[in-house]
Amino acid sequence: MIGFSESARNRIKEFIQEEGDDDLAVRIEVLSSSPLAPEYDMALVGRDELEPDDRLFEADGLSVAIDAKSASVLEGTRVDWIETVQGSGFKFENPNLKPIGSEPITGPLTDRVKQVIEERINPGIAMHGGNVTLVEVRDDVAYLEMSGGCQGCGMAAVTLKQGIERMLTEEVPEIQGVVDVTDHSSGANPYY
Repeated sequence: MIGFSESARNRIKEFIQEEGDDDLAVRIEVLSSSPLAPEYDMALVGRDELEPDDRLFEADGLSVAIDAKSASVLEGTRVDWIETVQGSGFKFENPNLKPIGSEPITGPLTDRVKQVIEERINPGIAMHGGNVTLVEVRDDVAYLEMSGGCQGCGMAAVTLKQGIERMLTEEVPEIQGVVDVTDHSSGANPYY
């Protein structure tokens, strides 16, 4: 179900030793399965702290508990311990949660969304030095990245909801929503 790298396993065993209780389990829960920023919770728990629906099993020499809702999302996940100059921590490599933009953007629905962006949206926001790029269409949601004058602009959210999303959902009814995946904090020269 879930595996641990040697460094992750060793680090968890160090944490267990620090707690002084060899009967602790590693409890893992998926807090958010968002493809933008999946969130996990991992904690050492005693057997008396397990939830009734937790699934308890052994993996790579560790007792592991996973809540029932997270079990299918965590299937095949590998946990690693990484250390970088920015910090250290556990990294989840989850084959079930593909990050936005990791798949090629092809297909008839994608082509129609791109056409609306190129022909209707970008000409309008180009007057403000902005540009919109389609990152992915997933589950009837268009994930977009804004650049130029739109990146960091205080009005980007309004432009997205009242302009871009309205145009896209009118022109391509299969699209049920639009999500901005832009890092607006790094915008250097917004229009407003």
